[in-house]
Amino acid sequence: MVQQNKHINFVVAGLLLAIFMSAMDNTIVATAMGSIVADLGGVQQFVWVTSAYMVAVMAGMPIFGKLSDMYGRKRFFVFGLTVFLVGSALCGLAQSMVQLSIYRAIQGIGGGALMPIAFTIVFDIFPPEKRGKMTGLLGAVFGLSSVFGPLLGAYITEYISWHWIFYVNVPIGAASLFLILKYYKESPSHSKPRIDWWGASTLVIAVVALMFALELGGKEMGGRVLEWSSLPIISLFAVFFIFFIVFLYAETKASEPIISFWMFKRRLFASSQILAFLYGATFISLTVYIPIFVQAVYGGSATSAGLILTPMMLGSVAGSSIGGIFQTKTSYRNLMVISIITYAAGMYLLSTISPDTERWMLTVFMVLVGFGVGFSFPLLPTASIHNLEVHHRGSANSTNQFFRSLGMTLGITILGSIQSKTFASKLEQSFADAPGGGIQMGDFGDPREIFEPEQRAQIPDFVLDKIVDAMSSSITYMFLLSLIPIALAAAAVFYMGGERIEIRKRIEQPEVSE
Repeated sequence: MVQQNKHINFVVAGLLLAIFMSAMDNTIVATAMGSIVADLGGVQQFVWVTSAYMVAVMAGMPIFGKLSDMYGRKRFFVFGLTVFLVGSALCGLAQSMVQLSIYRAIQGIGGGALMPIAFTIVFDIFPPEKRGKMTGLLGAVFGLSSVFGPLLGAYITEYISWHWIFYVNVPIGAASLFLILKYYKESPSHSKPRIDWWGASTLVIAVVALMFALELGGKEMGGRVLEWSSLPIISLFAVFFIFFIVFLYAETKASEPIISFWMFKRRLFASSQILAFLYGATFISLTVYIPIFVQAVYGGSATSAGLILTPMMLGSVAGSSIGGIFQTKTSYRNLMVISIITYAAGMYLLSTISPDTERWMLTVFMVLVGFGVGFSFPLLPTASIHNLEVHHRGSANSTNQFFRSLGMTLGITILGSIQSKTFASKLEQSFADAPGGGIQMGDFGDPREIFEPEQRAQIPDFVLDKIVDAMSSSITYMFLLSLIPIALAAAAVFYMGGERIEIRKRIEQPEVSE
């Protein structure tokens, strides 16, 4: 149990800073990747910059969550924050793409501890009636960072240097570290059972293999494309399958497993993990492809494309805040019904957009979908730890974060592949059907030129129209297919049951006069 009340606001401020910093990291780096490649070279290795970070984060989440249950939150949160800051400083000093990838992995080790433990600390220090409002605040910061990251990354890269997208973490993280070290007082009494080394090691190997298979499949490495049917990719999937089976077996024998399977017997917990996975898998496509739609279809700079996400961010912040406030009013299922209806409606409307869609309509659709997703941010972590004892909360919360991250990785891989293949197919068909026949896109340059205003202006109008139509229809088709996992999410919502947060009212003892 936590002993502080007097300085609790400082603790919350420290947690919010850490969440903002770690959640913003991937998006801010993605924005600057072009400049990083131009400076460091290694265009064939740039995929490792993102992959190394994501692999380390996902592998570490359930392990750090469990360790925080066993040995205390503070020491592992401070450890994660320190490692993240060291990794950030090293990334800014990187002189090659290989160095940057290694330093990003160090960053990821720290990042794997930050998000799940931060949410768990909130559950520890606040009573049930206040958790909803606080997790809503944390969720709002998470949503804010996912949109603010690209804007900050674009600004820093253009006006300062890409090195500073990493250095900017240092003052934010240092402030968080100071606040947590000084004001977060945790009871030293924790059980110290045996660590599940078999479970930890096999989980890490399985996750690393799966992440690399998903990240490298279909991409060019070493001068050749690693097809999904190629030996390296099949081997990585085989390694994942084998070690995942070993992991499952090891967890059934461990006295303190990394992931406690008995939790999945609880309807509310199991459905919360499914929802985190499906929401993560679909929402990531919006954050990646709406800016691409704006830049490629409407035309404009990368900065304006990043700004277009602002309405979705505002919607998610509003949804997260309202969802947190109403947690104590009704059941998790009733609240998630609001979330899934709003999310599904917004995604369907986005699947109908075209080059003729007015910008204000796109803005309304994004606010709607952002509200639906944001509404779930505080609900799913809280539902995951519902009625669990303190020494299980870290594991439960980190499992929820793990499934959300896994969903994001699988979602962007599968949906991105569908969009890419659909775009190529529609573009090829469009030119094949053109009057005169035999026209090739290569006769007019690279389709990627539509993202650069100067080069876009050089493309003949009839060619530009075909590229824009193909890009637009491929993205909206992907949004339409996203309704399939959202439908599965709706089924998971109704599986949640009627559980809700129970507030125990304090009984006032009458004063006795002598």
